[in-house]
Amino acid sequence: MNAISDMSLLSGIEQVRAIYAGNAYEGILKALNIHFVSAEEGLVVFEGSLPQSVYNPIDSVHSGYAATLLDTVMTCAVHTCLTPGQVYTMLVLKISYHRPLSDASRPARAEGRIVSHEKGAAFAEGKLFDKDGTLCATATTTCLVLNKEQRHE
Repeated sequence: MNAISDMSLLSGIEQVRAIYAGNAYEGILKALNIHFVSAEEGLVVFEGSLPQSVYNPIDSVHSGYAATLLDTVMTCAVHTCLTPGQVYTMLVLKISYHRPLSDASRPARAEGRIVSHEKGAAFAEGKLFDKDGTLCATATTTCLVLNKEQRHE
């Protein structure tokens, strides 16, 4: 993988596009087999292949996997709105599960969208769908947006 030497010099959308192109961070995306579908400023879409490792004993997908998909698309949507040198941290994550994910759901599709971003706070919403487009979960998040220097204050 061709890592970008200093991601902090890029805007948030440039960072997300670098990750999308496979030139940077893999982390949780690789670990949970989550793939980019699209990214633009304020809107990010991912697919999750629902690997067998995320199933619970009753043969449905663990709610934590759905939460991670929603967390990822919403915070990536926030990330696309950052200027160089800005960072964020999640303050609130709320999730509502509408129906379970299972083998029949593959692949699941998650969409994250900015609701508002101003004065140090960003609000985003997420939706998780099965392969047929049926809504399986919704979520909202509130993120605190800081300059990199403020992160350790």
